Amino acid sequence: MDNFIEELKWRGMLHDLMPETEEELQKEMMTAYIGFDPTADSLHIGHLVSVMILKHFQRHGHKPVALVGGATGMIGDPSMKSAERNLLDENTLRHNLESMKKQLSKFLDFESESANSAEIVNNYDWMKDYTFLDFTRDIGKHITVNYMMSKDSVKKRISGDSREGMSFTEFTYQLLQAYDFLYLYRTKNCRLQMGGSDQWGNITTGTELIRRIDGGIAFGLTCPLITKADGGKFGKTEQGNIWLDPKYTSPYRFYQFWHNVSDEDAKKYIRIFTMLDRETIRALTEMHEQNPHLRVLQKTLAKELTCMVHSEEDYNNAVDASNILFDRKNTEKIAKLDEATLLEVFEGVSIFETDRNALETVPMLDLFTREIPVSPSKGELRKLIRGGGFSINEEKVSDENLDIKTVSLLQNKYLLIRKGKKDYILIRVL
Repeated sequence: MDNFIEELKWRGMLHDLMPETEEELQKEMMTAYIGFDPTADSLHIGHLVSVMILKHFQRHGHKPVALVGGATGMIGDPSMKSAERNLLDENTLRHNLESMKKQLSKFLDFESESANSAEIVNNYDWMKDYTFLDFTRDIGKHITVNYMMSKDSVKKRISGDSREGMSFTEFTYQLLQAYDFLYLYRTKNCRLQMGGSDQWGNITTGTELIRRIDGGIAFGLTCPLITKADGGKFGKTEQGNIWLDPKYTSPYRFYQFWHNVSDEDAKKYIRIFTMLDRETIRALTEMHEQNPHLRVLQKTLAKELTCMVHSEEDYNNAVDASNILFDRKNTEKIAKLDEATLLEVFEGVSIFETDRNALETVPMLDLFTREIPVSPSKGELRKLIRGGGFSINEEKVSDENLDIKTVSLLQNKYLLIRKGKKDYILIRVL
């Protein structure tokens, strides 16, 4: 078997590893799982490290299982959290599960006939009929309260750091996740659980449960929690999370996030979030260090991620949209922008509204002075036009008597006005 652990090490994706895990992975194909919390109907880039680990795992000949926590999602994981999560109803969870399956399919091969074809499982399927009495009798008696309280995730919540403490509901999460591992160990011969470093306590409880009940040997592996070089939280922006679903984060904004990361972060992220090999990444890093102003790493990172999560077409459109503010010969590119991307590209510019009747009946000079405050006077607007400094939809206006109703609206709704080099105004036509 290819050395999966070595792959994670050089990429900076390995944090903790239980003894003998690497040796076991070298012997034969192994099945491993990572759990995903279905509290939203989309994954975000905070999940990407776990997704990429599963992708590498499959590429190295092993079988990946993505466990979507339909049951545990009703409780909420206390690990490194300061407050209890809101509980979700079953209908919401089912919807979230289906959405996440579609996204995971972009990274993992679920259709292959090979032995290491990926699988998706939902722990609600085996927990829904398991009664409380049966669970406490069959599972609860094997793990002591002292053992559970020794875990950092529990200590943090009951040591006085949080006024709210920890509910019994959340306290049981550790045991429920341990049972997931036991169930997959029994039904799918799954002997490895992987996850973020904050999951180490839950993972080791699972290996202990397997040892105590079935006498089996199971393993655990964690990856580091991703941080930014400036200490800020990875994946968070002023607009919130960076989601994989385009209805929450457009491909343009997704592309911009990766394109704008710092040089230090780009050097780290290019190893973690792409499938590029070691030599390619080394060459790109050298190119970047020689000419950092060209932002080779950021551009490559943005391309790889946008194509992987969305599509090559979305990537090309995002590049075109990003170049609009710097390239004056882009009338066709602007016309191709969807409404959401148009508003994102010109976020922060003044937006005025007018009705279609005004466009058809009011002369241009009156429209852009009296109806819409584009210019303070007709004289100044004439001067701007004669000097070649006035454009509509990035078409330079040379005729001060231009009939506005002949101008095509962007998305049948907007006019983009530019005065001078960088002074933009959007007009929304109602």
